[in-house]
Amino acid sequence: MTLTDSDPVVIIGGGQSGLAAARAVRDAGLRPVVLEAGDRPVGSWPHYYDSLTLFSPAGYSGMSGQAFPGDPDHYPHRDEVVSYLHGYAAGLDVEIRTGHRVGALEPDGAGFLVHTGAGSDTIRAAAVIAASGSFATPYSPAIPGEESFTGEVIHVSDYRNPTHYNGKRVVVVGAGNSAIQIGHELAQVATVTLATRHPINFLPQRRLGRDLHYWLAVSGFDYLPPAWLAKIVQQTLVLDTGSYAAALHDGLIDRRPMFTAFDHDQVVWADGATEDVDAVIFATGYRPNLGYLQPLGALDPTGAPLHAGGISSTHAGLAYVGLEFQRSFSSNTLRGASRDAEYVVGPLAAHVRGAAVAVGLQG
Repeated sequence: MTLTDSDPVVIIGGGQSGLAAARAVRDAGLRPVVLEAGDRPVGSWPHYYDSLTLFSPAGYSGMSGQAFPGDPDHYPHRDEVVSYLHGYAAGLDVEIRTGHRVGALEPDGAGFLVHTGAGSDTIRAAAVIAASGSFATPYSPAIPGEESFTGEVIHVSDYRNPTHYNGKRVVVVGAGNSAIQIGHELAQVATVTLATRHPINFLPQRRLGRDLHYWLAVSGFDYLPPAWLAKIVQQTLVLDTGSYAAALHDGLIDRRPMFTAFDHDQVVWADGATEDVDAVIFATGYRPNLGYLQPLGALDPTGAPLHAGGISSTHAGLAYVGLEFQRSFSSNTLRGASRDAEYVVGPLAAHVRGAAVAVGLQG
């Protein structure tokens, strides 16, 4: 197809990354159309556990053009983020179609055909930004014997609050912020072990009277590229106000090397010891939710996108926003999504406006 001014840039996903992309596309003078599978443009935030609180203060949690409301030093709750994103979407004045799940993309000349639902609804797109997040594809490692385990096994995406676990023996798998936050919460009502492959690395939430995010901003750490970060940060870091490390030190929670197998109502620890366990919660992250790009050939064999800084390396006119470490430490955060969106929209705008034709490289 030949691109026209009426062909929109389709943004797949209406969470923080999709909304940041919509603003950047709008500001570039193009027409964004946001397709959100859910019933409102707030992403996965309503589905996270009840007590979730951001590790970044409100002053470092706003997106382009709209500061996060309230005291800039307070740490927003999950529901505050939902409210913020709802207001952000309303203020964009762009087309957002909820209840539209994308099934596949198909090349169509210089653009794409975006198929939604069962394929009955197709949108011609001049370009596409995949910003569909990862909450729909939780990752849990395969553990021998899991099919015979008689206890409860869930991913953290299905955890809501500790009420169900009162008095139980619980193992939380993972060494990241969510694992520690949930483990600490559960330890108030249950006996909890954190099962990790490496020791937990705590990073103080505050340094010299300032929140860590102040130092990330003034030092430029937030902008370091992934290749540099890989050399600097070689293990997962957990932000701590002091309560989490203290809980481990005082024995409220214990930490053990990852167990090796399930055995009916038990887990088998690395040293061979077995223990009865009521529940195992995997806080082991997510994978990009990009299955609709598989037929396009835009993903590697593991399902990860082939890209450079969010620009597809397989298809002109395709880009990404919201990938972890897409361009920097903060890429898939509220504060980082807008920077990445603005970065990828420049090349997309050039593609839509026929840059190659304008300079005589294509006829």
